[in-house]
Amino acid sequence: MPNSVAVGETKSWQMEFTKIKETCLYVQDLTRTTTFYTDVLGLPVIGQVANRHVFFRVGSSVLLCFNAQKTRESKDLPPHFGEGQLHLAFECTAEEYEAWKDKLRQADVSIEHEQTWPHERKSCYFRDPDQHLLEIVVPGIWER
Repeated sequence: MPNSVAVGETKSWQMEFTKIKETCLYVQDLTRTTTFYTDVLGLPVIGQVANRHVFFRVGSSVLLCFNAQKTRESKDLPPHFGEGQLHLAFECTAEEYEAWKDKLRQADVSIEHEQTWPHERKSCYFRDPDQHLLEIVVPGIWER
């Protein structure tokens, strides 16, 4: 067992997460949120409960959008809620980056800012209907 450690020994390895599996936004209007994330960003809905939440598939990850008041009152899971303008980034291929910007413009979504990162990596920022700051990034921005 390569990762086992005898009593008194020091670990020579470090556990590491492989990814963020899901992330969450708190929204005001689930119908409006569903329309935006499905029609504008093309994310498939993988679960929903009326007036409580809608969940979207994003590659191998999941975006959870909750009605904050309903999750604050949760009895089945630990209560959670939030407010304010949160941020998350979606990654696309470098070849699709310009097409994503065009798709946003065609949907009348304003690109608030475009950034050129080291090694000519690009990203653009825009808002969802709840004013969360979303970003589309190309690969390589955070790679080791």
